[in-house]
Amino acid sequence: MLDTIRTEYLLGAEAVGRLRRAHVALFGLGGVGGAVLEALVRAGIGALTLVDGDDVAPSNLNRQIITTTANIGIPKTEAAAARVAEISPDCLVRTVNAFYLPGDADELGIDFGTFDYVADCIDTVSAKLDIIIRSTAAGVPVISAMGAGNKLHPELFELADIYSTSVCPLARVMRRELKAHGIKKLNVVYSREEARPYAVRPEPEGERGRIPPGSVSFVPPAAGYIMAGKIIRDIAG
Repeated sequence: MLDTIRTEYLLGAEAVGRLRRAHVALFGLGGVGGAVLEALVRAGIGALTLVDGDDVAPSNLNRQIITTTANIGIPKTEAAAARVAEISPDCLVRTVNAFYLPGDADELGIDFGTFDYVADCIDTVSAKLDIIIRSTAAGVPVISAMGAGNKLHPELFELADIYSTSVCPLARVMRRELKAHGIKKLNVVYSREEARPYAVRPEPEGERGRIPPGSVSFVPPAAGYIMAGKIIRDIAG
């Protein structure tokens, strides 16, 4: 069983009990999502639903906490579940090895009403909107990560309402889409840093020729820990 005594010193036994009884859904297990996972597990969250359709890749080693040279090639959900088991064996983990897209919830057996909190750490705007809309309809708190790529200053991340954000292009798109869907507020973590130009231009990836963002070890996890802090404080009360 996870030893939470140091957390109890800070939050109290009742708060730790609330964390132990909580069920959090985490969409995306990359640089941001992996750090969210790490903090939730070590804080004593009792149950997790982890959703990601990607496999661990060598390019993840520079920033993704669940990635090691030993688990290259396996599903990220599998790598994440193994890490959780090594830290907090009593934590109940359900893995959904799929790229979440709008309308997938029923097919994947994801019932948003069963969660105490939802963390959105994926990149696709349409999927982010679906997660936020479904969480809001179910009355479940949700927090969303904005862009963390091509940044060099973790101190410029902020926790804010989406309608108070600036600079971040993803936040700009999300503000417009959320307003169109009648979503009046949303907690997000975003950066006030302008995206940096590429020092080395990457080769396009995938069928769509996507240009991957640059990243460094200390930036995406910083956003994830800010997100996790909000979740943990809210659940702990």
